Amino acid sequence: MIIFVANIPFKTRQKEFENLFSEYGTVEKAYIIYDKASRRSKGYGFVVMPNNDEAKKAMELLNGFDFNGKILVVTEATSKKQESGKEQESSS
Repeated sequence: MIIFVANIPFKTRQKEFENLFSEYGTVEKAYIIYDKASRRSKGYGFVVMPNNDEAKKAMELLNGFDFNGKILVVTEATSKKQESGKEQESSS
């Protein structure tokens, strides 16, 4: 399962971010998105957890969690294709 995480403190390191989720299960990959020009964190990222039960538990416990002074927003990631489909349906 791919998890979307928003409101990540800008000074958070990749390993620190990964370690937060690994407390709840196996993390295949965790990455923070950076601006290409400034190389600064954009404040959001993704976590890939192969076990859906562990991923759901992590989402449940970390959504609203105070991480280094910021409250995380943690949800299941949706594809851009799914999102654009929803927008088209609602505008019909």
